[in-house]
Amino acid sequence: MLELGGAAPVAGDLIKDVTEADFMKEVVDASMETPVIVDFWAPWCGPCKTLGPQLEAAVTAANGAVKMAKINVDEAQMIAGQLQIQSIPTVYAFWQGQPVDGFQGAVPESEIKAFVERVVEAGGGDASGGLDAALDAADEMLEAGEASDAAQTYAAILGEDANNARAYAGMVQAHLALDDLDQAEAILNGAPAEISNAPELEAAHAQLELAKQAADAGPVAELSAQVEAEPDNHQARFDLAQALHANGDAENAVAQLLELFRRDREWNDGAAKAQLFTIFDALKPNDPVVLNGRRKLSSMIFA
Repeated sequence: MLELGGAAPVAGDLIKDVTEADFMKEVVDASMETPVIVDFWAPWCGPCKTLGPQLEAAVTAANGAVKMAKINVDEAQMIAGQLQIQSIPTVYAFWQGQPVDGFQGAVPESEIKAFVERVVEAGGGDASGGLDAALDAADEMLEAGEASDAAQTYAAILGEDANNARAYAGMVQAHLALDDLDQAEAILNGAPAEISNAPELEAAHAQLELAKQAADAGPVAELSAQVEAEPDNHQARFDLAQALHANGDAENAVAQLLELFRRDREWNDGAAKAQLFTIFDALKPNDPVVLNGRRKLSSMIFA
C-alpha cells in the first residue's frame, strides 16, 4: 500500500508530542497544508494506551498524507477546555485550521482505519498509503526495547492486512522479547495457511525454537570447561552451543556446532547440522554469522 517512487516520511515528522506552546504551529498552521489528527490522552488512561499505537500505525501507513499530534490533557488543560474535551481518549482531525472530524473513546481498528481514510480524503490525498512505513516503525520500537508498543502496532497492521507475514513475525518477536513464549507460539499457530511458509514465519519458528532451548540452557563456564577437558564429548559441545546462543553469542555457538559437525557429522541424527540451520533461519540472511557459517559448513560438506 506504500506509494511508489518516493522515500517514506520519517516517523518523527508524522507523529509528534505537542504542547500548548506549539499547538498553533504543529496543529493549526500545519493543517493548512496537511490534515492533522490530534490524539488527546493522559498517562493514567487505559484505553488511550490501546488506541494510541493503533492510531499511530494507521497514520504512518498513510505515508505522509496525514500527520498526528499527541496532546497530554494533564499538561494542556487550556486547549482541552477550549475544545471542550470532556473524556479521553478523544480524537479530532484538523484541516485548514479547523476541526473537521473526530470521535471519543476506544473504537475498533476498522473504524480507526476508516477515520484516517476520511481525513486523508478530506485533505485531497490518497487514502491508500502503505504499511511498510508502519512496519518499519514497529521494527524500530522492537529494536528500542519497546516490545509492548511494537506488539500493538503489529496487531494494528494485521487489522488492515490479515495476511501480512512480516507483521505476524514481528508479533512473535515482540512476545519473545516479553518472555511470553506461549503467546508467541499461539500467534504462529494461528497464522493463515497462505503465509505459513513465508520466510518471515520460518524465521519466527526458528526464533521460537531457540527461545525454548534457552530456557533450559546450562551455564556457559561449566560447559566450556567440560568441553575443554573432554573434546570428544559431543553432547557437552552441543549443550555449550545452546548455552552460548542463549547468552547472545551466536558466532561462537555456530563455531562450536561446526566443530561438532567436523568431528562427527552423523552424531545424534545430524543434530549439529540441524541446529546450525535453525540458527541460520533465525538470523537475517545477510548476517555475517550466517554468511560465514554457511560458507564453512558447505566447505565441510563438499570437501
